[in-house]
Amino acid sequence: MVVATFSLVARDPETGDLGVAVASKFLAVGAVVPFARAQVGAIATQSYANPRFGSQGLALLAEGASPEGVLEAFRRTDPDLERRQFGLVSARGEALSFTGALCHPWAGGVVGEGFAAQGNLLAGPEVVEAMAETFAREKALPFPERLLRALEAAEAAGGDRRGRQSAALLVVGEGKGYGGLWDRYIDLRVDDHPEPLAELSRLLSLHRLLFESPKAKRPLRPEEVRWLQGVLWGLGLYPGEAHGVFDRATEEAFLALIGMENLEERYQGGPEVDEATLDYLKGRYGWS
Repeated sequence: MVVATFSLVARDPETGDLGVAVASKFLAVGAVVPFARAQVGAIATQSYANPRFGSQGLALLAEGASPEGVLEAFRRTDPDLERRQFGLVSARGEALSFTGALCHPWAGGVVGEGFAAQGNLLAGPEVVEAMAETFAREKALPFPERLLRALEAAEAAGGDRRGRQSAALLVVGEGKGYGGLWDRYIDLRVDDHPEPLAELSRLLSLHRLLFESPKAKRPLRPEEVRWLQGVLWGLGLYPGEAHGVFDRATEEAFLALIGMENLEERYQGGPEVDEATLDYLKGRYGWS
């Protein structure tokens, strides 16, 4: 089956993180295209995709192969290589984009410093050009948002000429995954959606909220404590009055609410809360 899509593989020069961003008119593209391993590389395999390229390519990079060496290995082992397309970036920032001669037009890729952008069955070359130019330009953005912004630019330039359906974002960094126990710290997938990139952006914002530790906190104001006590009372978590004092009973009830909302990474106790957590709770429970 043709995985007609556009993708970007890249390395963050500041952190060494590696990522793949991909979008397509294809169900659950994130289950087929993106592969990455911290301190090794990232690969996107598409257009009659060979998913073995992911594990094989990463194993070769881990052994010290160059991107060109990986391509030659694929050429020796895959008789259908000319129907394939893939992009690759190593942990050293070496990049390669390959488009087989039998890929459906328009198909091609662009390689830049630390990244490779590619696509097939696209509206035209302007799609990958927009993706590459945007990624190269948006250096002030955090790496995951930079990858997503590049996809959005490709979509705006025409994207997959068949339409849109799914998208995915995979970012790895040594010890940055859940609990510090693995490398995959962002692995978001939109499998079937009329606006997959907008939904992927929403998921990335939610990921930031739930899994990032806040950089700054402030004490809750009395009116915020009163509102919060009312919310907690309505949820059956707090039996007292809404008096505006952040006492022990309020803190225990608030900790229970934090657990219900999966916000443990952002709050572990005390009267101080970060703005992102507070904004989320106000929106969720109707600040007034």
